[in-house]
Amino acid sequence: METARLLPWRGIVRIVVALFWMSIVVLIIMQLLAPAQLAARRAQAFDDFQQRRHSRVIAMIHRQESVSVFGVPVSSSIDIEDSEAVLRAIRATPGDQAIDFILHTPSGLVLAAEQIAHALVERQGKVTVFVPHYAMSGGTLLALTADEVVMDPNAVLGPVDPQLGDLPAASIVKLLELKPHAQISDQMLVLADVASKARLQVTWFVTQVLLKRLPKEKALALAETLSEGRWTHDFPITVEAAKALGLPVSTEMPHEVYELMDLYPQSGEGRPSVIYVPQRRPVGTQGARITALH
Repeated sequence: METARLLPWRGIVRIVVALFWMSIVVLIIMQLLAPAQLAARRAQAFDDFQQRRHSRVIAMIHRQESVSVFGVPVSSSIDIEDSEAVLRAIRATPGDQAIDFILHTPSGLVLAAEQIAHALVERQGKVTVFVPHYAMSGGTLLALTADEVVMDPNAVLGPVDPQLGDLPAASIVKLLELKPHAQISDQMLVLADVASKARLQVTWFVTQVLLKRLPKEKALALAETLSEGRWTHDFPITVEAAKALGLPVSTEMPHEVYELMDLYPQSGEGRPSVIYVPQRRPVGTQGARITALH
């Protein structure tokens, strides 16, 4: 009798256990499929925006990663891989076609930013840079190449003064004025020499970028303002300040840009920092296809 009573309960337990393991399997499958689904949503969003704008849309979105090293969150920034990816996208775009560049970055390697900036300055087609939140330092350098900079009303740019490690080049040079050379170490004197050269190089390069739309005197003056180190490196250049500096800024941000940013949540993993979508070709045309960059 007692064994007969337990039989129904054993069957229920087996069903519960089976359902538990089935739910685990479903969760695992969903986790595996989620990145592909998100990538597909991004590609579709980029393609829709690109088709509406009749342009090549490129995005460079750097988020702070959820992983950490010794408890310190790891942030991404402009690097050589980014410049390679952006340059591939630019090369794949007809010279007279407009480029829409969506930027969200804390800066990064000067060389990489300068390579991208040089390629954008050489464009015949209109270059529009969208800044939904911030584009600091190297990101600002890229914004300077634009025929139009579209910023969210609360978005910011930043100074482009060079940094040597964690030290501002301008402050290193200032040290030579504050202390006698005899009281400064040889290593710091060498660093000051490098810092002085870095300031000149950045000022020269920014001037060349600004000559795209400004006369030489105004280009040099603005380049010096942005690169001489009059502000801290994280000083926020607001929309109003950018306009006062003479930058071609508007705040007519398309809602699609915000929707694209929503597809790059802070805590996600496996996100590409640079992405562009293929252009649609007429039926029957030949040529290599361009795929999204990861």
